[in-house]
Amino acid sequence: MGQQKTPLANDIAQVLITEEQIVTRVMELGEQISQDYEGKALVLVGILKGAAIFLSDLVRQITIPVDYDFVAISSYGADTRTSGVVRLLKDLDSSIESKHVLVVEDIVDTGWTLRLSYIVENFRSRKAASVRVCTLLDKPSERKVDVGIDYYGFIVEDRYVVGYGLDYDGRYRSLPFIGVLKPEVYGGG
Repeated sequence: MGQQKTPLANDIAQVLITEEQIVTRVMELGEQISQDYEGKALVLVGILKGAAIFLSDLVRQITIPVDYDFVAISSYGADTRTSGVVRLLKDLDSSIESKHVLVVEDIVDTGWTLRLSYIVENFRSRKAASVRVCTLLDKPSERKVDVGIDYYGFIVEDRYVVGYGLDYDGRYRSLPFIGVLKPEVYGGG
């Protein structure tokens, strides 16, 4: 472990959440989820691509039998702002009827609200026993619509963060920590 120095790390203005903090919090979340879902058929559903690393680590910390799957959704098209139209790009591989679903997200802020609301309602309509949400990062200061978050790793301020699955232009997902991207990298100058 430890903060790896890679060329990508040179674009980070500040490490906001260390690798060690992430490991500890994911263990705590896994323990809590295991207790809450004891004796229930649980399926974790990660929203691609950002949640893949978080889901992978989280599922290994859950001590009860668990299945997992992924969905990919889009509401952005070619623009950086949401279009208001949600498209399901990759659906679940199996039925979630009568199962407890925990949607795993990398970050919840105003930009993800439309997509997250869509996926939660979609899963409820498929007769899941329950649908709850777990996010690594919560940015409540940006929220425009109330989205029920049942589990969260960390609350973050309104800053451009990358690492541990979060990206900018397809880069930085592999960083083992959450860092604040230098504004000159994304034109936020």
